[in-house]
Amino acid sequence: MEDVMGYVHSVETGGTVDGPGLRYIIFMSGCPLRCQYCHNPDTMKMKRGKMTSAYELLKDIATYRSYFEQGGGGITVSGGEPLAQIEFLRVLLWGAKQMGIHTTIDTSGYLGKKADDELLDLVDLVLLDVKSWVPETYKEVTGVDIAPTLDFAKRLQAKGKEVWGRFVLVPGLTDAPENIKGVAKFVGSLDNVSRMDVLPFHKMGEHKWQQLGMSYRLDNTAPPSPEVLQAAKDTFIAEGLNVH
Repeated sequence: MEDVMGYVHSVETGGTVDGPGLRYIIFMSGCPLRCQYCHNPDTMKMKRGKMTSAYELLKDIATYRSYFEQGGGGITVSGGEPLAQIEFLRVLLWGAKQMGIHTTIDTSGYLGKKADDELLDLVDLVLLDVKSWVPETYKEVTGVDIAPTLDFAKRLQAKGKEVWGRFVLVPGLTDAPENIKGVAKFVGSLDNVSRMDVLPFHKMGEHKWQQLGMSYRLDNTAPPSPEVLQAAKDTFIAEGLNVH
């Protein structure tokens, strides 16, 4: 497979939450969503990233193979949105599989149609961020429609592709009971979801919005209390999900 150039924001070599084991995480640049709580708004525009060779990145990944083999880790391609640079992603995944390395993509699913079956066959795990259920809420959170994400989730189920679901609980935005229940029921209906992460909203990326001169709409929003977060988790647990 020929080398491809792509825009990469950054890499992290010791990730432990974006997939099993120790992860080499590639943060791609470019994303069609404009999530209000995004903690990497500097990845939204593709050309803010650094033009990078997929082969050069794979050479660096290769130096971590022994760590992956010992700890059951691998690579996670995140963002931004990895499916926004589909051919670059294809080469990364293909190269990783040539080395016997576990592969994960972290995606909203909005660009799922770009991922053909050949590409999905190179993916071991999908971290699927289901940001809301109520269509109006999803649009308010992300700026786009929910349907492509739901279609992608159903396609992953049909292929038997392992998924970890993700949902961010934002007080006053995503915390309506019908919204939480809707996400829980939908994800709970999928038989390929091995784990569900219900994550509390935080403002760790607020300073990036300010540095970029972008309006941060959640500056007066506090993180959910432990009790409220647990109540949301209980809704997912009631649907039979393995909640973290």
